[in-house]
Amino acid sequence: MALSMRLSRGGSKKRPYYRIVVADARAPRDGKFIEKIGTYNPLLAKDSPERVKLDNERATYWLGVGAQPTDRVLRFLDAAGVKERAARNNPNKAVPGEKAKERAEERAEKAKAAAEAAAAPAEEAAEA
Repeated sequence: MALSMRLSRGGSKKRPYYRIVVADARAPRDGKFIEKIGTYNPLLAKDSPERVKLDNERATYWLGVGAQPTDRVLRFLDAAGVKERAARNNPNKAVPGEKAKERAEERAEKAKAAAEAAAAPAEEAAEA
């Protein structure tokens, strides 16, 4: 059975509250879980100790058994010092897409044409 450590959403509309749970990877997000190991309240201030509550001992146990944490849960585990999170590096993230490159080229061509059109009357006036 593939285990995952993930967030299970609770709370009302526009007021999220999450439980950090260990569940079968095939189970629905808010469905059946094996054990609740913590909570996460994103509405609280980032420096609030109540924002993330995590049972480090149980998290370590489940990691040892083979549970795979999601990205967000791995951030919490890294902050708690339970498991190291490798830094991510995506150098292509800031590179514009094809359409954006095409639009930039079109703008550059229009600006060049406008500059040439503005320079042409100035040259004729200088010659006369």
